[in-house]
Amino acid sequence: MNQAPSTKNEEPRASAPRTALVTGGARGIGAAIAAELTSAGCRVVAPTRSELDLASPASIEAWVAANSGLAVDILVNNAGINVLRALPEIETAGWAAMVQTNLSAPLRLIQALAPGMAARGWGRILNVSSIFSLVTKERRAAYSMTKAALNALTRSAAVEYGPAGVLVNSLAPGYVDTALTRQNNPPEVIAALAGAIPLRRLAQPAELARTAAFLVSEANTYLTGQTIVVDGGFTCL
Repeated sequence: MNQAPSTKNEEPRASAPRTALVTGGARGIGAAIAAELTSAGCRVVAPTRSELDLASPASIEAWVAANSGLAVDILVNNAGINVLRALPEIETAGWAAMVQTNLSAPLRLIQALAPGMAARGWGRILNVSSIFSLVTKERRAAYSMTKAALNALTRSAAVEYGPAGVLVNSLAPGYVDTALTRQNNPPEVIAALAGAIPLRRLAQPAELARTAAFLVSEANTYLTGQTIVVDGGFTCL
């Protein structure tokens, strides 16, 4: 009888709960991902900003050093910032802050944690990107550039760590109904955004979290290096 070959990404099966590090896990999409992974049986580590400030390289190094004994199986780089500026308005400090938080911090955490995943023969990394890494609009130039670069980091990490059983993907949400979205947009703007989406509504954070949970799970054995868009069809228009 012919036997289907096993794949490295299917083994080893977890004998203990997977440990997941989720940045920006206090609210919105990050909180939903943390809750979904906890429900799936993961041990979730979601540092507060005082514990891990992604805007500060020194804070990242301190966290990495203090947690050198933590075997992280799943890394979710969720935290990010979006400073709205037209191209002529982009200034050095704001640009540097966005590059640091949206790109340099995920890179440093991958550098710190992916080798351990590779040594254990299993790992999942998810970078939370944005539809604005693929399309853009006014005053989103810096955000779009950093998120597009994050997608490129995803592809590079997938190529480099794939042979060791580490799968790396990006999740690109569209408009999501979070407290921050409601805080920053009056009801009429929310209604206009919903009207521009084929599904005629914003996504709920839990919908993004379910997709994220699959991408970092043992059920995902072959999907890597991809940017998965979850936007209700917005980018189809």
